[in-house]
Amino acid sequence: MLASRFLQIHWLTSYPATLLNRDDSGLAKRLPFGDTLRTRVSSQCLKRHWRTVDDEWSLRRIGPEMAVRSRETPERRILPAMQEANAGTADVMAATVAAIAEQLYGSKAAEQSKRPVLLLGEPEIRYLSDKAIEIGKAAKDANAADQAVKTLFKEERGNLSALRRQGVLNAGLETALFGRMVTSDPEANTDAAIHVAHAFTVHGEAAESDYFTVIDDLAHEGSSACTAGLFDTELSSGLFYGYVVVDVPLLVSNLGDDVGLGSKVVQHLIHLIAKVSCGAKRGSTAPYSYAELMLVETGDRQPRTLANAFRQPVNARSSAAFVALFNHIEKLDRTYGAHEIRGHLSIDQGDLPGSTLMSLDDLAIFAAKMVATMPTAK
Repeated sequence: MLASRFLQIHWLTSYPATLLNRDDSGLAKRLPFGDTLRTRVSSQCLKRHWRTVDDEWSLRRIGPEMAVRSRETPERRILPAMQEANAGTADVMAATVAAIAEQLYGSKAAEQSKRPVLLLGEPEIRYLSDKAIEIGKAAKDANAADQAVKTLFKEERGNLSALRRQGVLNAGLETALFGRMVTSDPEANTDAAIHVAHAFTVHGEAAESDYFTVIDDLAHEGSSACTAGLFDTELSSGLFYGYVVVDVPLLVSNLGDDVGLGSKVVQHLIHLIAKVSCGAKRGSTAPYSYAELMLVETGDRQPRTLANAFRQPVNARSSAAFVALFNHIEKLDRTYGAHEIRGHLSIDQGDLPGSTLMSLDDLAIFAAKMVATMPTAK
């Protein structure tokens, strides 16, 4: 069986009348591609919904603990732990937490709004909380607590990197999957094993402004005052192409060389991509949809997106997108050779070159089994 250096996941999902991902103006995000403006969903938006969803295939049900992404972790997690342990006076606890925040977030830590958002695993947060409690109980005053924190970080040359050397999963499962950057401690950085592209519509953008009113239920019947406000929002619809690459050896390495855990992660990931929708304005658009096509490829050569199948826009039907994808794969195979093992699902029951049609459950199992064929991680 072919060694699974990379696992590539392509999918098509259609959404009507939604606002999946907004820009800073509250409008749908866009992307110019092939001389046509498309509606876009950012990779950050996709990953956040895959990370945070709570269902039978959620990441938190795999086993390892997750992480917390925040600029307020010292105040919201470490300080309460110190208070519960009665670790010193209020001044000592405040000084300890402030010093830890400075070590984690840098010189601008005093202003929370200027801190970078830092991803910390639950084991790391417990470790820092335990150290803070020790310092708080031992320190005679606030100055002593501040110096103790600085000494702690200096002697261990960065708590996060020291803890990471004990195991990448101390930084949380999502760090092992999607990576993290810690500017205050580069040794604690983790390379992402899962690479996520921005999803975009296979056709030109399709959007309109939706004007709506808020009605005052208690206004006098027939009075113009019953309309309490007139507002507008943007709605869009479209058939989106998405693309994910899993660096299998790096994934397994980030998971402590646990191939079984890597297989389980990939199985969950396939279900999440196929069935988890992201979207703003959920209450007024119900932006829920399942993938109409998903293709999984596994092989040992450099991955390549299939986005160029839609450089020339197609109409917003899964059958039309399917034909474009089929033709593009055939051209790639003819030019570069067919080296990948493929499996796919399709609500239209269509065939793709060199691929086996499967159900979602079977496709997820197929992808998970591919992880077991990976080369030995170095």
